[in-house]
Amino acid sequence: MFWQEDEDKTLPYQASADVLDLSFAMRCKRLPIDHAWELSSAIHQALPWFAEETLAGVHTIHVAASGNGWLRPEEQTGILIPSHRTRLELRIPKHRVQAAQALTGQTLSFGEYRIEVGEAKEKPFSNASVLFARYVVSEESESEAAFLQRMAAEVQELTEFKLKKMLCGLSSHLRTDAGTIFTRHLMLADLDTETSIRLQQVGLGTGRHYGCGLLLPHKSIKTLKPTE
Repeated sequence: MFWQEDEDKTLPYQASADVLDLSFAMRCKRLPIDHAWELSSAIHQALPWFAEETLAGVHTIHVAASGNGWLRPEEQTGILIPSHRTRLELRIPKHRVQAAQALTGQTLSFGEYRIEVGEAKEKPFSNASVLFARYVVSEESESEAAFLQRMAAEVQELTEFKLKKMLCGLSSHLRTDAGTIFTRHLMLADLDTETSIRLQQVGLGTGRHYGCGLLLPHKSIKTLKPTE
């Protein structure tokens, strides 16, 4: 864990909309917790251009009980019960917004599960001094310290920003058609505006198309202490 105290640098800011999240209403009775690969495959089938966009990503679907992702149980088996407020979200370049709205009215199917896709709204990025990713691709043989060092180096390469605060959360395994992928939760704190926006746009590591490396604002950093 990296954790060096510094002043709060959060400033009001509205980001460029070159990349944004497109949030769809959805109706779904139940989903497996580990649905990243199946959902990604359904999106690729519905939007053939999606695979061409290196900055495009599919957010996995989470419900309130998952604690906004940071407290999500390590166990990946089981079922989610989405509510009427649960959203399906894609991260896409701005020029693909109209094309992605073709999902509205479609039903995404995989196995016994169905997602009826409703209307979409745009969610441009805004400044957040704290970001987290639910899944960042790692190796089980990679220690937590080595993982954090690798992430710090990647952030510095992408943004020239030297991280002062970063920590791991739970680890998990995601199923794919080629086997399981080992992932870790990751939180970055005390980011400046340009770094925060850049990281939300480009992500960290691999696997954006199946929910990995996508960074989101985190609202509860003030409740955390370095020992937690």
